[in-house]
Amino acid sequence: MTEVDEVARRTRRRRRRRDNPTGEMPLREHLTELRNRLLKSALAVAVGMVIGFLVYQPVMAELFRPVKEIASQGHTAAVAYDTVASPFDLMLKVSMFIGLILSSPVWLYQIWAFIVPGLKKAEKKYALGFIAAAVPLFIFGIALGWLVMPQAVQFFVGFTPEGGANLPTASVYISFVTRLYLAFGVAMVLPVLLVGLNMLGILPGRTIVHHWRITVFVIMLIAAIAAPGADAISMFYMAIPLVVLFGVAIVLCLWGDRRRDRRQGQREMDVEAELAAGPKPLDQI
Repeated sequence: MTEVDEVARRTRRRRRRRDNPTGEMPLREHLTELRNRLLKSALAVAVGMVIGFLVYQPVMAELFRPVKEIASQGHTAAVAYDTVASPFDLMLKVSMFIGLILSSPVWLYQIWAFIVPGLKKAEKKYALGFIAAAVPLFIFGIALGWLVMPQAVQFFVGFTPEGGANLPTASVYISFVTRLYLAFGVAMVLPVLLVGLNMLGILPGRTIVHHWRITVFVIMLIAAIAAPGADAISMFYMAIPLVVLFGVAIVLCLWGDRRRDRRQGQREMDVEAELAAGPKPLDQI
């Protein structure tokens, strides 16, 4: 783009802002923008899916590794395919899942760019804060699930009766692994959700503190379900990050309560001062 084109583009942008200061768009332009962003997102997912095809074999080898280790210990365990076309179907599903993960920065940005023009300044600030905290925590949860997954498989296969065989289909096994990863990711985002509800005035921090026993029970339940281990120590190891995150969330919620109460008190004082001063003269209105 030449300097002349850049100047012309800026001039058109200033003219649009002058003619339409509120930034409102007709329905046709909204649909056009939505179509363009959907196309960009679909293209990014397609590129990620191609990469998923290329890394499919090493990824599946890593996912099947816990089952192979169980089989090497003398147990009857293997991942089976129930139909002739199952390997191909599974490759498509896994490649699509990998493509969604790899292309997530692109389609998340497209979603954000589509909705941000309709948000107010305060709403943009809250949304950016939520995304900045939730995305890294979700990725951290997925990584933690990846580390715990072999132990979880060992734990569940350990319930197989003596003389029995554990032969899950590949699709069932991959669904279990996927749910495990998502459970870890969502569990790590829950504290951020609590802070968001507190900022909206829906969930006071004092309510969370008052029901701290329920909070601790929920944390231990999430740790037991999402990260099962062969002993109680592993469950506590999985609960430690959640306890720390929930503790930070409670502190932030209490700080938000205090800040909200201070603002409310200041508003009440201003109203009382105006009432005490009486009505203003007409020449001061």
